[in-house]
Amino acid sequence: MVVHNPNNWHWVDKNCIDWTRQYFNEKLVNISAVGDDKDVFVKSISSVEGDVEVCQRKGKVISLFDLKVVFEIKGHSVSQSKKEGEFSGSITVPELAYDSTEDDLQFDISIYNEDADSEKMRPLIKKELLPKLRDSLIKFGHDLITTHSSDIQLSSDKVNSTYTKANQETAQNTPAAAKKASNPTPPVQKNSPSAAAAAKSESNSSVPKYNTSTLHLEPTFNTTAEQLYITLLDQQRVAAWSRSNPSMGSFPPEEGSEFSLFGGSISGKFLKLVPNEKIVQLWRLEDWKSGHYAQLDMQLIQGAGETKMVVKWSGIPVGEEDRVRGNFEDYYIRSIKITFGFGAVL
Repeated sequence: MVVHNPNNWHWVDKNCIDWTRQYFNEKLVNISAVGDDKDVFVKSISSVEGDVEVCQRKGKVISLFDLKVVFEIKGHSVSQSKKEGEFSGSITVPELAYDSTEDDLQFDISIYNEDADSEKMRPLIKKELLPKLRDSLIKFGHDLITTHSSDIQLSSDKVNSTYTKANQETAQNTPAAAKKASNPTPPVQKNSPSAAAAAKSESNSSVPKYNTSTLHLEPTFNTTAEQLYITLLDQQRVAAWSRSNPSMGSFPPEEGSEFSLFGGSISGKFLKLVPNEKIVQLWRLEDWKSGHYAQLDMQLIQGAGETKMVVKWSGIPVGEEDRVRGNFEDYYIRSIKITFGFGAVL
């Protein structure tokens, strides 16, 4: 990041949301807990929503962030019959903010297809896994500033203002800053073949670049996974809940085939179809820049009397999250429930 800010006086900020997703994947995935005949671990980061910025003014660096994070978890348990069973679920952190303390962090646990065996996982998750997640999450703000402060400031030897220089040197003399200075990251050679190739590739790309976000929902339907799978893919059923004629192949559509819903307001391509279990699509709204698609992953998890749809988007343009969420809740979830009686509508 190029800084043109004499004496580090003016406000400079840096968007760090992409780095944040990478950070959580490196620090949190595979965190695990083990108990008697049970184990659980973080399989992946399902969603990171919100804003993350590192800012500086008058030589002082601060972070401003407010995030919602969803983890996918998996584990094993052994029942009284000694038969091993797998379980999966999610943990949602509704708010991780720049001023959050350890006591502020809340964790919402969801276990898919919960039964007597998987229910026993909750004490292990609460007692052993959540403290490890809490310890890692509370370090995020410190690591964010330590990693990115040098990108938004001129080095102190280029600062003439006594005031801003003192602010900057105070921060740089902290133990964390000193440790980073003793192990600097090797500079990227601007004229290296790899850098030139990367720059050329980026400049030649025809796909518009958005800052993107993720989105995670877990609606439930009072029906089977089989019926919900058909409802999402069969032309006649889609026409019923979308109140329009969809453009898509006859049921079941082929992987790689394209679709269009709501008169072209939504379009995309089927990437993967696992009968009664999973639908993965390229998915876009009509007014997004040409060539840009999000990926929509819908996993259907059959329970005793209902089916949970675990919905995950990646690649949503920043600022579009609320619009996508609202449209999906109204025109997919609510409409399907009303049309086919698959559950109560709040």
